[in-house]
Amino acid sequence: MHNIQKGYKFFIQVIPKAFQVMLNISLVLLGGVLSFLLLKELYVFSHILIENEKSDYQLYLANILIFFLYFEFIAMIVKYFKEEYHFPLRYFLYIGITAMVRLIIVEHDDALNTLFYSLVILILIIGYFIMNLTPRERPENKWFFKK
Repeated sequence: MHNIQKGYKFFIQVIPKAFQVMLNISLVLLGGVLSFLLLKELYVFSHILIENEKSDYQLYLANILIFFLYFEFIAMIVKYFKEEYHFPLRYFLYIGITAMVRLIIVEHDDALNTLFYSLVILILIIGYFIMNLTPRERPENKWFFKK
């Protein structure tokens, strides 16, 4: 019986660490791919600026926002390692807001969809403010936590 408990404790300790190592390796590889795509997007954007003689501001803005989406994902991966294996929620909100702004710029033909996209941005911003108003640490000595 003692060997079973020892094996169980070993299993409980090793499996999460193995998954953490696999996750870390995957995120490093994803960061490399995103860095390559970021540089590729920078090249495409410079190509548009040099060769495109007519001013298509929508194309410029769409490419700039795609660049920032890649940048935010890479920053989120870096923050994951700096925050000791934790993704801060605010980065997901930043990415969502940037993606919705890009969607409004690129696909603004339908007024109702643009209104819905704007409402999504408003909800994300309200969520961001609510998140900043709440304390970062969980309360420990509140009445509902007492035993």
